[in-house]
Amino acid sequence: MESTETVTVLVLVKTGSKYEQKNINGISHFLEHLFFKGTKKRPTAFEIAQTLDSIGGAYNAFTGKEYTGFWAKVTGQHLDLALDWLSDLLLNPRFREADIGREKGVIVEEIKMQRDVPMGYVADLWEMLLYKDQPAGWLIIGKEENISRVKRKDILDYFKSQYSAENTIVCVAGKIGPGVAKKIGQCFEEIEKAELNQKEKVVEVQKDPDALLYFKKTDQTHFCLGARGFDLLSPQRYIQMVLAVILGGNASSRLFISIRQKAGLAYYIHTSSGTYTDTGYLVTQAGVAHKNVKKAVGLILKEYRTMKEKRVTKEELQKAKDYLKGTMSLNLETSDAQASFYATQELLRREIITPHQLFEKIDKVTLNDIQEIAKAIFQPQKLNLALIGPFKEKKDFRKLLKI
Repeated sequence: MESTETVTVLVLVKTGSKYEQKNINGISHFLEHLFFKGTKKRPTAFEIAQTLDSIGGAYNAFTGKEYTGFWAKVTGQHLDLALDWLSDLLLNPRFREADIGREKGVIVEEIKMQRDVPMGYVADLWEMLLYKDQPAGWLIIGKEENISRVKRKDILDYFKSQYSAENTIVCVAGKIGPGVAKKIGQCFEEIEKAELNQKEKVVEVQKDPDALLYFKKTDQTHFCLGARGFDLLSPQRYIQMVLAVILGGNASSRLFISIRQKAGLAYYIHTSSGTYTDTGYLVTQAGVAHKNVKKAVGLILKEYRTMKEKRVTKEELQKAKDYLKGTMSLNLETSDAQASFYATQELLRREIITPHQLFEKIDKVTLNDIQEIAKAIFQPQKLNLALIGPFKEKKDFRKLLKI
């Protein structure tokens, strides 16, 4: 990238909570924490942190359901250090008993913190509702009882089975010079090769609309309302993306105008398209006063029905396409976003398309496509509602789910 002074090194490993067994659910995230506790070269968490702190670098890690990522973003002249730091982190972890014991307390507090943020936690409940008691429906962070009983042997076994050359991508983006591939090879040449554990196939069975209520005395009710849709490998995912924007992707979308501007029911409301390699959905999330939940749900379902029954206008469709292309272009101006854009495609799809090629696919979406996808997604037996608030009677909310 000629227009930046930064460089990002991103390492993605194809493992996450979907690759776990129930008794060790949360271990992918646990491992992510432990990589930062010490290596042979940098024995302490302080030494790991100060390496990039001392040059003003940014760094972090994240765990998802299908992959775990580690990244470092530095100025171009420090690329070699970033590569050395990340390879040391991932190839030489110490996983000491004392660190494991201490980090259990940290993660338990993180679990509690997440539960105390209903705006975020309701999204977890949404996927728990969709996929129930299978890896796709488990929390990425795991449960407190699982974390408390994790042993060092569990950590070592999972590391050996999942952190392997066969499922690891190293991506460098930004201000890079010649010989980068050779440097990557040298830094990561000691990476292990192992026979990998594969994730379970997701089973989706739903005959009737469903709801999940999490009782909590909040100041407002937060909910996710939507339906099962298309996955990351489906050609229909591009249509689903455009449909989500039309419904609730920005401040001029149908639901933002209907729920916030006209009805005054919510400060935030947005619709998004969620996709994994084997599952997908379209979901609208909002926070409203307790007394207005049913009204808000009804208005959202009304817009869902309208999408099935009546075509959107040419102007509305074009606006949604231009919005997607515009926001993607803005987001891809940074080296870390470029690294993520290309590496996730390679890891999950084994096929890389450029932003321009992605825009071409978006441009091909037609008015008829939008209506047909809406008809396919917005079916009664695909509807789901996850909710956090002072409610206990699930049947009262299931009755609302008609379309």
